[in-house]
Amino acid sequence: MKSLFRNPVDRARTAIVFLTTGVSVALYALVDNPWILLGYWVLMLVPRGGMSAWNHHHQHCFTFRSTALNRAVELCYGLHTGMTTHVWLLHHVLGHHINYLDQTKDESRWMRADGTKMGLLEYVLVVSGTAYGRAYAVGHKHPKHQRVLVQYSLLMFGLVAALIAYRPIPGLIVFALPMVSTLLWTSWATYDHHAGLTTDDPYAASYNLESPLYNFVSANLGLHTAHHLRPGVHWSKLPELHATIRHKIPDRLCGPWQLTRPAQAAIKPASAAARSGGEDPSAADVDARLADAGLAEAAASPVDPAATAVPRSADVA
Repeated sequence: MKSLFRNPVDRARTAIVFLTTGVSVALYALVDNPWILLGYWVLMLVPRGGMSAWNHHHQHCFTFRSTALNRAVELCYGLHTGMTTHVWLLHHVLGHHINYLDQTKDESRWMRADGTKMGLLEYVLVVSGTAYGRAYAVGHKHPKHQRVLVQYSLLMFGLVAALIAYRPIPGLIVFALPMVSTLLWTSWATYDHHAGLTTDDPYAASYNLESPLYNFVSANLGLHTAHHLRPGVHWSKLPELHATIRHKIPDRLCGPWQLTRPAQAAIKPASAAARSGGEDPSAADVDARLADAGLAEAAASPVDPAATAVPRSADVA
C-alpha cells in the first residue's frame, strides 16, 4: 500500500502544521482573554516563519498523493502564513524561479525601476503588498492554476471573515494577525536570498545561509543556490546537493547568517581548493557525487529554472 505522503520525511512537519491549526481553533473557540491570545501569537512567530518555508517547499514538491489532502494542508498553511493554495506556486515556482536573474521581471524583485537596490523595509512592504496580485498575473499563463488560486483565496479569506464576524477579538488575533505578520516575516527573510546580486550566473545569484539552526527551522531553504539550480529536488536532499556545488559558489555568498547585512560583509569561508582537499573537483566529479547521494536525476537535469521550476506533482490540480 502506498503511503499518503510522497516523501515520508514530510510527516513530522505536516503533523506540526495540523496540530498547531487545531490549537489555534481551540484557542479561538475557548479563550476570550486577548493577552493570552497575543502571547500565543508571539510564541508562534518563529514556528510560523518556519511554516512559511515549509509551505514554499510544499508548492515545489506537493506533500500528499491526494489532491484533497494537499488542499487541506494548504488551508492550514494559509491560516498560519497568509499564503494560500497556489500563491507560492504561481508567484514563486512559476514566476520568481524563472525570472530571478532578470530584475525587470522577477516577482520578488529587489531592484527599483531606476536600477537601485531597495532597502529592507521597502522590499518587505512591496513584495508583501503585491504577492497575490503578482501571483494572479503569472496565472494568466497558467489558467488552471489561476482558477485554483482564486477559488481557495476566496475560501480562506471568506472563512477568516466569518470567524472574525462571529468572535471578533479572537478571530483578529488568532487568524488575521498571524496571516499578516507571517507574510511580512516571509518577505523580510527572502530579502537575504538575492538582494544586490546582479548577474547572469546562477552560481553567483543567491546568498547561502549555512546556519544549522536556520536550515533546521526553514528545512534547508538557506541552501539557496542549490535550490535554484534544481528546484524540483526535495528539501531533504538540498544539503547533499549544496555540498556537490559548494566549490562553484563564490565564497562571499556563503556564510552562517544574513549575508546581505553590512556586518556580514567580511565573512570569508575557506577557499574552494581547501574545501575540496586540493584542486577544485571537475563537473564529472560533481555529477558522480550527486549520483552517490541519490541525486542522479539532479545531476542529469539542466541548470535552467524554466525547465525545472514546475514541481513534479504539478499534475495535482
